Amino acid sequence: MNGILGSLGIDPFYLFIIVFVLQVVLIILLIILNNKYRHLQKSYTTFMKGRNGKNLEKSIFKKFEELNEISELVKENEEKIQDIYKKMEGHYQKVGIVKYDAFHEMGGNLSFALTMLDQNNNGWIFNAMHSREGCYTYIKEVVKGESYIELSEEEQQCLEKAIYQEEYDIKDMKE
Repeated sequence: MNGILGSLGIDPFYLFIIVFVLQVVLIILLIILNNKYRHLQKSYTTFMKGRNGKNLEKSIFKKFEELNEISELVKENEEKIQDIYKKMEGHYQKVGIVKYDAFHEMGGNLSFALTMLDQNNNGWIFNAMHSREGCYTYIKEVVKGESYIELSEEEQQCLEKAIYQEEYDIKDMKE
């Protein structure tokens, strides 16, 4: 053998080193593979615990039935949510109120303007003006954020508060 290796120009010691390193690498790979196999076997044993093929099949079908029931419930909930959104479009969601002294005689800001709007900024402005002689009330219709009847300064301010309610809330939170 020395003659064949010598004629090829290979030292037997280097060949021994290469074979030794290859064996060490193979042993390491075998240990890693064995650990993965044990882990997989544990998972399989846990999964199959107390079950044969028929029991496993029944439990899988049961889970599919549960998933179908959940899917139907989700569809029902989506329809209900859509109904709620449709109903909410026509309900008053935005409110603005401004208190003021209408006749500058009584003090205490007993007069007020109240605006109530839906999602599309449709609604009304209710204005109650108090004086010594009595209380006068007016109501003005609002369509798409605008009134066809001229608004007083307080009514305009009240309308803007209702329309831009979110912006007012954000300002109030920062202060």
